[in-house]
Amino acid sequence: QVQLVESGGGLVQPGGSLRLSCAASGSIFSIDPMGWYRQAPGKERELVARITSGGLTNYADSVKGRFTISRDNAKNTVYLQMNSLKPEDTAVYYCNAQNQIPGGRRFQYWGQGTLVTVSE
Repeated sequence: QVQLVESGGGLVQPGGSLRLSCAASGSIFSIDPMGWYRQAPGKERELVARITSGGLTNYADSVKGRFTISRDNAKNTVYLQMNSLKPEDTAVYYCNAQNQIPGGRRFQYWGQGTLVTVSE
């Protein structure tokens, strides 16, 4: 089992910034990729950004140029720097990680979610 613990959500005004962190622990073999998803009220969960252990990234079009994902492989931690936040970024943000065990099988894990609210 792998546990993902998120931190860094909160209330911020439009145009502001927040940094989310997610640390993985437990029976880790190869965590790849790690990423962030979000789910706004009444909407489906969507990919925000994802990063491989080699540093390859991909972003949702709606956050390109404003959000930056990074990771510390030694700490099994992924970060999401969110700048120029907009009200439409309001959502519960979930950390996601895939753990590949010996033999090649992959297991997907989710964090508990952290609420980001962008409002005046």
